[in-house]
Amino acid sequence: MTDAAVTHRLTEQLRHSLEAMSPGYFSMVMATGIMSLAAHLLGVPVLPVALFALNWALFAIIGLLALARLLWHPRKVLDDLFDHLKAPGFFTFVAACSILGSQCLLIGGSLRLAILLGSVGLIFWVGLTYTIFTVLTVKQNKPSLEKGINGGWLLAVVATQSMAVLAALISMHMPQPIRMELNFFALSMWLWGGMLYIWMMSLIFYRYTFFDFSPADLSPPYWINMGAMAISTLAGSLLIINAPHAPFLLSIVPFIKGFTVFYWATGTWWIPMLVVLAIWRHGVRRFPFVYDPMYWGSVFPVGMYAASTLRMMEAMGLSFLGFLPHVMFGAGLTAWLALFVGQLRSLRRQWAASASP
Repeated sequence: MTDAAVTHRLTEQLRHSLEAMSPGYFSMVMATGIMSLAAHLLGVPVLPVALFALNWALFAIIGLLALARLLWHPRKVLDDLFDHLKAPGFFTFVAACSILGSQCLLIGGSLRLAILLGSVGLIFWVGLTYTIFTVLTVKQNKPSLEKGINGGWLLAVVATQSMAVLAALISMHMPQPIRMELNFFALSMWLWGGMLYIWMMSLIFYRYTFFDFSPADLSPPYWINMGAMAISTLAGSLLIINAPHAPFLLSIVPFIKGFTVFYWATGTWWIPMLVVLAIWRHGVRRFPFVYDPMYWGSVFPVGMYAASTLRMMEAMGLSFLGFLPHVMFGAGLTAWLALFVGQLRSLRRQWAASASP
């Protein structure tokens, strides 16, 4: 077989495989980024920088693949945008921009890149928010509640809170009055993200408890139930830290502290519940555990819980919680390594399949 023929075959194989690519694939960037940031906050040597470099590569590769899918399969992308279960996955791009922007600022020391990524994320947040929720509102044929909602919907909350986090971090490096304006933006996004969680979680919890529930219904991103609260905790903690530089924040610090603990307590409640449901799914009901790229959406909440707890301890002097970030970071890193190995094995199998005659 000639080189041209091999290239054509590989291109067609890539084109075919991208047809089914999930819009939520940027969750891999989210997971890698938050593990890097958690390691940075914990003072782990080497690992934060290594994961930061890897995350830039992942962001570029997944971005190019997503763009290729849009060019080769525009109808499939449009179908995903109209799908109740798949559409929220597009919000992973917004969160990925924010997480990578936070890495650029805290690990890479680049304010310009952080602002650039934050600006791109904000543009997509506005576009996706009003496109997705408008489309899902006005479309004619809608699924029933039990078939049309899952934990993936909370990615909209994660994307919103990620904007609040990055704005709060960038504000620390900006002069007045921009610093105060960024903090007001962060506060507004933090409050909206909390309201959005209450709306969505009410529907999700209702679906869990009043409709038939099978192991297949526990889709990989169900850990976002906790992750949305963890990133809300992180945003609230940063607002508390920034309060001395924004008078309007200083006046409502007790309110912010109360809601930050509220978010953290809610996220903490979800952890044992999600573990029990995972045991029921794989241990009791024997649902097969096979590699799925969407499991990256389960790593992000664990790493975010570690990072948010560390920031909350810093903001509110809760040193007695010191053991939790270490435990959750260890669990998150173990899960990240397992999934990364699974990803490499999956790519090797696909490569072998495409290379065979």
